[in-house]
Amino acid sequence: MSIYDTLNDKQKEAVFYKDGPLLILAGAGSGKTRVLTHRIAYLIEEGVNPWNILAITFTNKAAKEMRERVNNLVEYGAESIWVSTFHSMCVRILKRYIDKIGFDNNFTIYDTDDQKTVMKDICKRINVDTKKIKERALLAEISKAKNEMITPEEYEKENASDFGKKKYIEAYREYQKQLKKNNALDFDDLLVKTVELLRSNGDVLVHYQERFKYIMVDEYQDTNTVQFLLIRLLAGNNGNICVVGDDDQSIYGFRGANVTNILDFEKYFPETKVIKLEQNYRSTQMILDAANAVISNNARRKEKSLWTENDEGRKLVFKRLESDWEEAEYISDEISAYIRENDCSYSSIACLYRTNAQSRILEEKFVRDGIPYKIIGGQNFYQRKEIKDLIAYLKAVDNGKDDVAVKRIINVPKRGIGATTINKIDTFAQANNLSFYDTLLNENALAVLGRSASKIQPFVDFIQKLRAQIKYESISDIMEKILNETGYLDELKAEGTDEAKSRIENIDEFFNKIVDYEVRNEKPSLSEFLDEISLIADIDNLEKDSDYVVLMTIHSAKGLEFPKVFLCGMEEGLFPGKAVLYSNSDKELEEERRLCYVAITRAMESMTITCAMRRMSKGEMQYNAMSRFVKEIPGHIMESDIYMGSSSSGRSVSKDSGSSNISGRISKPTNNSSAKAILRTRAFDTKQYTVKKQQVLEYGVGDTVKHTKFGIGQVTNITEGGRDYEVTVEFVTAGTKKMFASFAKLKKV
Repeated sequence: MSIYDTLNDKQKEAVFYKDGPLLILAGAGSGKTRVLTHRIAYLIEEGVNPWNILAITFTNKAAKEMRERVNNLVEYGAESIWVSTFHSMCVRILKRYIDKIGFDNNFTIYDTDDQKTVMKDICKRINVDTKKIKERALLAEISKAKNEMITPEEYEKENASDFGKKKYIEAYREYQKQLKKNNALDFDDLLVKTVELLRSNGDVLVHYQERFKYIMVDEYQDTNTVQFLLIRLLAGNNGNICVVGDDDQSIYGFRGANVTNILDFEKYFPETKVIKLEQNYRSTQMILDAANAVISNNARRKEKSLWTENDEGRKLVFKRLESDWEEAEYISDEISAYIRENDCSYSSIACLYRTNAQSRILEEKFVRDGIPYKIIGGQNFYQRKEIKDLIAYLKAVDNGKDDVAVKRIINVPKRGIGATTINKIDTFAQANNLSFYDTLLNENALAVLGRSASKIQPFVDFIQKLRAQIKYESISDIMEKILNETGYLDELKAEGTDEAKSRIENIDEFFNKIVDYEVRNEKPSLSEFLDEISLIADIDNLEKDSDYVVLMTIHSAKGLEFPKVFLCGMEEGLFPGKAVLYSNSDKELEEERRLCYVAITRAMESMTITCAMRRMSKGEMQYNAMSRFVKEIPGHIMESDIYMGSSSSGRSVSKDSGSSNISGRISKPTNNSSAKAILRTRAFDTKQYTVKKQQVLEYGVGDTVKHTKFGIGQVTNITEGGRDYEVTVEFVTAGTKKMFASFAKLKKV
């Protein structure tokens, strides 16, 4: 039996297409990783040297999975294939050649916290009022510029006439100067500097073009501009590039991902072969029909439609509750019932939401009801204080130019070196163009410090000793000396609290990581170890053997699947968010719709969608209509038993409504501008009602309205009367009121 017998016809077509550019449009759950790994195996069978194959993906987890699958398929030469994330690949290239563009090869990689520390110092130096311009806003703008390969000089030219960008220009320039001085790169720089290196050094570019004759890129829809440029450079004239992705799952625009990279792939690589993988192996047809219906409302996309040989499955369920608390209560009750009726584990269930803040009420309810749960996407192991402290010690030993690392540990544990002393050292360093650590070695600087110098000398001696010992001692030996000779562990033991015990356990786990690295590598080096842990974007907290309901944002859920999924908070203003609605941007709205598509396609067997009529936000009660994305799901695949609240005249049931959609589906917009205008007007309405003299209400059930006397409220029911429509409104301050529409003169807000 051949390894290719398990593939469907379209998968085989993609696997057996050897030479030339190839675009594989892989729908959700269509087996794209299987295609990539089998294609690698096929290339080797066809005589391609494993050394000449590069496979790039986005996460360490995905790279590890791909590597394991390739090892299982390929008997010989698998170890020569580069299976890597973008950032890991760039680190390997830069560690070898970055000296050609003015950096030392033992550069440090800065994480988010390190970046904030650098920017905080810069803001003080260039007098930025951080109450008006936050450090994170400056860093976000810098990251955005780097993703588009815009240098500080180019950024200044582009924004020279914009007075509001003056401090951004200055901050970007100073930030890059400081990183260069510290011999450090942030994550964006890993990509930018690799492109810079390849563009400015033809011999290096040719070396890697000849090395990587066959390039494959996974999750191509998530690439940004600089990643696209990097791929084009490496592919060169060879053109043997295969990209796999799904434009319908491009949801990282806020991180710089550019969906046009996949939409316009054929423009940049002529004669591209396009293959669509539309057979889904994950979900029921009902779930796929819902996903297809929602995403079909996006205008700019590659046309495709998911189908499956799985069972048709049960209808999706939509529930509208009176409040966010009742929404949580309903979900909790449904989970308990699902566990009882299906004799399954809690780990088969996931609750997905648009924003992290939505987890709080669910957590409180689950705790009260004894439902085990875990929030995915919590604090990264390597971001914990004690781990960052120890990493900073290792960084100081490896790269003395790393000011951030040295400043972090100079008084950890406490050595009596205060902020005043550190500021004096920093001022001397800036004035003399020295690194912070080199200033500690400078006799003139120590003379300025006076008596404080005696407190600094033991720290310097200790770091210098470790730097000498790392040449012949192991990383674990060095770490043991750091823990023992600094008294770091002794302080935690003396503290004796549960938090201290937890920190000690984390330190033990970090020590395990060091030993594991040393066992896995014949020639372990401190620099390579620091690179490895710097490239771990996040720890995979989803333990397969644990039994708990998973709570996570939809962004965090991408790539995962669960038998039962609850999609919570499906309300206008929440999903899609207010910023998107107010922007009137088709581009942003389409990304939100893609996010909804991703959420729906996480479900394998069953999906329940919920929303609340009112929800507390920032200390105020918000009244929201149901999400337009719910309205885009056809009624014949959706069960809806809408509870309108205690003030309504009972329950409004909408079941099995044939081909119509829940609450009146909005049809796909045309290119006609007037049609788009009508769509935007109607998108907020739950329903349109006609009153006497053919007047049309501008509001529907669930909308927020304003009354001249009673103020703000939410429409909970509309009933047809003899002469007029009777409208029931629950006002924030005045309570529930019933009134005739023609007299109420309610205004939608």
